Amino acid sequence: MSKLTPFTKILIANRGEIALRVMRTARRLGYGTVAVYSEADADAAHVQAADQAVAIGAAAPAASYLNIAAIIAAAKASGADAVHPGYGFLAENAGFAQACRDAGLVFIGPSPQAIRAMGDKAGAKALMEKAGAPVVPGYQGEDQSLATLSAEAARIGYPVMIKACAGGGGRGMRLVTKADDFAAALASAQSEARGAFGDSRVLLERAIVEPRHIEIQIVGDRYGEAVHLGERDCSVQRRHQKIIEEAPSPAVSADLRARMGEAAVNAVKAVGYEGAGTLEFLLDQSGHFYFMEMNTRLQVEHPVTEAITGLDLVELQLRVAAGEPLPLAQQDVTFNGHAIEVRLCAEDPARDFLPQAGRIGLWRAPQDLRVETALESGSEISPFYDSMIAKIIAHGPTREAARRQLATGLAETAALGVPTNAALLQRCLNHAVFAAGQATTAFIGQAGESLLQPVKGDGAPDNLLAALLLYLTEPNARPRATGRSLAPELPIPLRLAIDGAIVDLGAYRERNGDYVTQDGETRHVAMVESLGGNDIRFRYDGVSESAQFWRTHDTIHILHRGRTFAARDLTLAPATRAGAGGGDGKLRAAMAGRVVAVLAEVGSTVAAGQPILTLEAMKMEHVHRAGVAGTLTAVHAAIGDQVTLGRVLAEVEAAAAPATEAKGA
Repeated sequence: MSKLTPFTKILIANRGEIALRVMRTARRLGYGTVAVYSEADADAAHVQAADQAVAIGAAAPAASYLNIAAIIAAAKASGADAVHPGYGFLAENAGFAQACRDAGLVFIGPSPQAIRAMGDKAGAKALMEKAGAPVVPGYQGEDQSLATLSAEAARIGYPVMIKACAGGGGRGMRLVTKADDFAAALASAQSEARGAFGDSRVLLERAIVEPRHIEIQIVGDRYGEAVHLGERDCSVQRRHQKIIEEAPSPAVSADLRARMGEAAVNAVKAVGYEGAGTLEFLLDQSGHFYFMEMNTRLQVEHPVTEAITGLDLVELQLRVAAGEPLPLAQQDVTFNGHAIEVRLCAEDPARDFLPQAGRIGLWRAPQDLRVETALESGSEISPFYDSMIAKIIAHGPTREAARRQLATGLAETAALGVPTNAALLQRCLNHAVFAAGQATTAFIGQAGESLLQPVKGDGAPDNLLAALLLYLTEPNARPRATGRSLAPELPIPLRLAIDGAIVDLGAYRERNGDYVTQDGETRHVAMVESLGGNDIRFRYDGVSESAQFWRTHDTIHILHRGRTFAARDLTLAPATRAGAGGGDGKLRAAMAGRVVAVLAEVGSTVAAGQPILTLEAMKMEHVHRAGVAGTLTAVHAAIGDQVTLGRVLAEVEAAAAPATEAKGA
């Protein structure tokens, strides 16, 4: 007997690219859409795209999307009769699912009971263990005292993984390699879990050395049927968060896929799971797999599964939520080609993946790939949310074809104005280990500097291009472009900061229209073929090529030959004050964020590198350390304060250097 729950208008309780993604399918199926937004998102793309939009909070933008009462009220005010939670925020909150149902709203996701059973990592492991599925040895008990957890870690044996019981996304997760580090890592994991999920409980697991991270996509209906849609390989990670995902996995055979898929389907059938979900496994080097956790929601990386199956996972979610039976059986699921997704994030890989906020002055996505984003030129990247700003997906007949397409597409992607991980992603895709399909969760750590060091340019071409663009786009100068000139050859001295290095050049335009930079005795000549908007076409050293750029004040941001870099004009700038990195005793905020811990007292003696306070930004905690040894004389921020980039947070009076003894004393 069918149990239908029809609906006509969907409120998406989320933001950004996932809200837009849900709206796209909802509109295709004839549903109305409602957006909710915090004050920080008043002009966001998902707000503009929805049929209706309702404000749900102002004071703490991230917390606005966690306000269950406000979201239920927004649904009532807009006439929505269904709620899609997206991913993140309340997507795996059983209380939210129950509140929607209590309010007469269709929750597009599993039941509150299934979320509780499978969404809690500890509970899910116990359930899977009872069902006979292999699980990672560990501890998931109720006793959360330091003494008990320390004893359990010793029993399990180091290295151990501390993981938040609630939520996911790598938050509240710490790898501990020795007992001496356990207490500090536990406190940090619990603090991050409490801030991200409102639940500080953790579980412990034995750390599997260099595993693959494999997840199985499932969909179930309310009539007890479920299918799996194959696996995704999500092994390329930083901070235990995925940045590259692919389907199928190069390490999974048809037989292994069938066994993992069967385990996943049996598990969700046991709890009467309804909707889309993902069971995550670790695959060790001997080919054994272990259940880790279940995500009771749609995953960020669902597009790669859609690409190889031809299915729309959001459509399946909506149909199942309306009470329709699954439209396919397991034998109907087929796979076509290979798909790879990268997560473009506003962060600085060379500085421990520090999140970045600011304005994207120029955004251009590759034309021939699937791109999921809410970005447009002029978008502000807020410090309040996750650092992911776009997903780029390539689908090809083979893994190698998809890899090449994606690497080329990334090189064409312009996200100018805020540092991103685009160069890191390109290096990962082009690395021999990844190209051979051999990357594990240890890949980024093992590749080290070859992936993380800043990308250096080609020297003269970059210097020439930067000087040329700063010269051509000078707002107070007469228009300068192509063609011959009657102007005399009068070199203009320029001082530029490029990649942290100071470059002194002379620049001028010759009578034949060529542009010249003079670096000592060396001349570099370029001809500008066209200049317009944010594009330049020029010829250098016999090669004609293009670049994209965006200028803000004295800085030009450039995408050239797949590399993004910035050049600042220091020609008229005063001398830079020393100590910007903390060497002057002033500890400055490395990003905009919220103070979540003050770790030293005023008047105490601190060592260089000692933790002083912790900021939380983009759902991650970042410890700020003293730049010099000495006495902590002031702390200018308190727990809960929201601080801006560069704000002085604390001051350390440097210890006096020891006096040198006189000879013969």
